[in-house]
Amino acid sequence: MTRFLQKLRRHGAAAPRADARPRGDVRILGALAASGVLALGVAACGGSSDASSGGSGEGGTLDLVAYSTPQTAYEESIEPGFTDTDAGADVAFKNSFGASGDQSRAVEAGLPADVVHLPLEPDMTRLVEAGLIAEDYKDTQYDGGTQNSVVVFVTRPGNPEGIDSWDDLVTGDVEVITPNPFTSGGARWNLMAAYGSQIAQGKSEDEALDFIAQVLENTPVQDASARDALQTFIGGKGDVLLSYENEAIGAIDAGEDLEYTIPDETILIETQAAVTTEADDPEAAQAFLDFQISDEGQRLWAENGYRPVNAQILAEYKDEFPDPKELFTIEEFGGWEKVATEFFDPAEGSVAEIEQNLGVATE
Repeated sequence: MTRFLQKLRRHGAAAPRADARPRGDVRILGALAASGVLALGVAACGGSSDASSGGSGEGGTLDLVAYSTPQTAYEESIEPGFTDTDAGADVAFKNSFGASGDQSRAVEAGLPADVVHLPLEPDMTRLVEAGLIAEDYKDTQYDGGTQNSVVVFVTRPGNPEGIDSWDDLVTGDVEVITPNPFTSGGARWNLMAAYGSQIAQGKSEDEALDFIAQVLENTPVQDASARDALQTFIGGKGDVLLSYENEAIGAIDAGEDLEYTIPDETILIETQAAVTTEADDPEAAQAFLDFQISDEGQRLWAENGYRPVNAQILAEYKDEFPDPKELFTIEEFGGWEKVATEFFDPAEGSVAEIEQNLGVATE
């Protein structure tokens, strides 16, 4: 496909066309910020962080509990954007960011939350079953979503190993970096993208599982989180990193000299957000979610590297977010409830068996 110099709209330039490539869609992440090191203050899918932001608090305080990847987007764009509106004037935020499963369990155990935003449906379902999120939370314009992403290949400058397709991950001596799917939600998306890529190519379910096994055999280290895996890759380990598209884009502002490819077959990462049943101010909490799916909120998500759920706003950013040839969803495999059991049950899941055979911890 096409190689581009990655310049998002927030940098005021469109991506110029350069040399054609045979497969995938490539983005080059240049040194667009002064720092050459990815800011460790931006947590992702592992570890936790508590912070406060927003207005004066005269309009009340909203407790946001979310997975870690969008911390910077929330604190530097989404929350300030909301407080600039009439509905959000003087609203303050108390934020908690961390691994999806940890955050879900923390809310279940009593962590205050007005709004919850998590990347894995089973972690939301836990809160529904606990009576902390309404059963119909997905009955919204975008099925409970506010932003999307896709799984991509992150490589070093010039893509020296020529990694453009899923098959390239299991040929030669390629080292793959991806986190442990039993500690990282991002890793589960990565492996379901790998699985689905094979199904999309006409392979059987057994062949697709064997492909996951080959990918994990080529993974020398499985970090606890997506951010840890990114730091491992930046530190020089591995030839390719499986990652959220927004994680790759996020490296731009930190000046990381990386390149990423959108493979022809990949999965749509659909995160979910909801107002809790115990929100102190449910109207303000709902207004915050409504802002995120407004045109302004959707553009802010896009400026932070996330694919808008609003198709019209997404179209405005078509140069930054091209359509993969084969874009599939988790629903094609029965949805997360089925996938969590069949693939990721720590004792009996198919991926658990693969990991155990490789000597990797699943609990």
